[in-house]
Amino acid sequence: MNVLVLVAHPHMEQSRINRTWKERLLQEKGITVNDLYARYPNFNIDVEREQRLLLEHDRIVMQFPFYWYSTPAMLKLWQDQVLTRGWAYGGGDKLLGKSFILALSTGGPEHAYHEEGYNLFTIEEYTRPFQGMANLTGMTYLPHFALHGTRMLSDEQIQESAERLVKAIASR
Repeated sequence: MNVLVLVAHPHMEQSRINRTWKERLLQEKGITVNDLYARYPNFNIDVEREQRLLLEHDRIVMQFPFYWYSTPAMLKLWQDQVLTRGWAYGGGDKLLGKSFILALSTGGPEHAYHEEGYNLFTIEEYTRPFQGMANLTGMTYLPHFALHGTRMLSDEQIQESAERLVKAIASR
C-alpha cells in the first residue's frame, strides 16, 4: 500500500510533535511525505502535481495540529484548490476507493474533547466535515490518530507517538 501524508504545520521548526512525526515518516518505505508549507511558502499550490500524487497513492493522510477546531490555512486552501468538482466529486471519481485518515495533535488533554470537557465536543464531532469530504469523494474514512495534551509530553512520549502513528497509518 502506498501512503501519502499531507503535512500542514505553519511553523514546523517550532513543532515538537509534527516535526518528530514527519521525520519518522520520512524513514518509511511506501510513505510519501508532502510538507505543504515547505513546498508552497507563497501558497501557490501546484494543483496538477497534488492531484497526480493523490492518484499514485492508495491511502491519504492529513497530518496537522488541530488549530481552533480545524486545520491550518494551507490545508484548507489545498482542499479548496485540489479537490475540484469534476475531478474528486461532482462527476469526478479519482479518489474512489482510497482510504483516508486524520493524524491530529492537540494542546489540550483528551478529556477536554468531551461533552463535559471544556471544548464541549469530541474530536469525532469536530472532524465531521472530513468525514463528509471522504464520503463525497468516495474515500473510506478510517478512525483518526490523535495525540492529546502535547504541551505536557516528554521527548520519549513524542517519539513513542511517532511509532504508533506509523503503525496506525500503514497497517489498517
